[in-house]
Amino acid sequence: MRRALLTLAALLGVTAGAAPLPSRAVLSGECCPGAVWTPDSRALLFLDGAPARATTGIYQVPATGGTVTRRFSSVAFFSPALKWAVRPSAGEATTLERLADGRRFTLPTYGASVTWTAAETRLAYARSDTSGNFDRRVTRVFVADVFGSPRLVATLPGGSIHGWLDDTTLLLSGKASAGARDRDLFTLNTRSGARRILRTALGFRSVAVSPGGRQVAYTIAFDSAARNGLWVQGAAGGAPRELSTFGSYRWRDATRLLLIPLSTSGGPHTLRQYDVSTNAWKTLGDLGDQVRLADWSVSPDGRLLNYLSARDGNVRVLTLP
Repeated sequence: MRRALLTLAALLGVTAGAAPLPSRAVLSGECCPGAVWTPDSRALLFLDGAPARATTGIYQVPATGGTVTRRFSSVAFFSPALKWAVRPSAGEATTLERLADGRRFTLPTYGASVTWTAAETRLAYARSDTSGNFDRRVTRVFVADVFGSPRLVATLPGGSIHGWLDDTTLLLSGKASAGARDRDLFTLNTRSGARRILRTALGFRSVAVSPGGRQVAYTIAFDSAARNGLWVQGAAGGAPRELSTFGSYRWRDATRLLLIPLSTSGGPHTLRQYDVSTNAWKTLGDLGDQVRLADWSVSPDGRLLNYLSARDGNVRVLTLP
């Protein structure tokens, strides 16, 4: 049995005896799930309130730990670069406020999430039918310049937005028709309407665009043996590359993908790195801990990693090798 487990661990990309990666708790008292990095990689933002804090708001803690301060007194969906606060209402209107000057505009998103370009001068959102077979519901994709009116750019049964590749190109998935079995993962130039299909499969999970928009990672499951797996593919097209492992993954930078392999042993999670440019894996070490509910992220500068500890429920930070 032990030999079988070791063989399975090897197939899943788990390396025995990986060096520990020292980390530090930056929050205590089982605080706080869903922490996100500030754009300068110097701090983490998190939602908190009573009884730990006097009022509910968005708080900030330095990446090195220390004093917690309140960053935003109101609760909203803040854009990645912290240029905008997005506040959905109970109806169709979502208010978007530019934090630099307080200027606002509204969009009829009906509560849908907003996806920003890197410059945060354009955005996209999707509105889907709310009844009928989920796999056949029509999704309508809209784009808008800030302070501008929305424009419909795609109508897709079973569709999703996965991100912007640049200021004009979206990465989407959806069916050609409601009755189709498979979905296409494709790019859409929102100005010209040109499409490029990257892959076709039953469905795409955990689609992640690399910083700069040149690489895409995705998982296919419950399809044929030839399609199932974790894949990396150039956003401009070309053959997909199967990584022959499975786990939770995040892009570190334009060419390096970090992955925590699925562990069946119950031991500490291992952190591995795949380099697209060299097609090579490297084991960075183990956390001496497990990540709770895949709650982890990489700082924008690619130097730090934070995770929610399964051991004590606190947010911890480590410096990446």
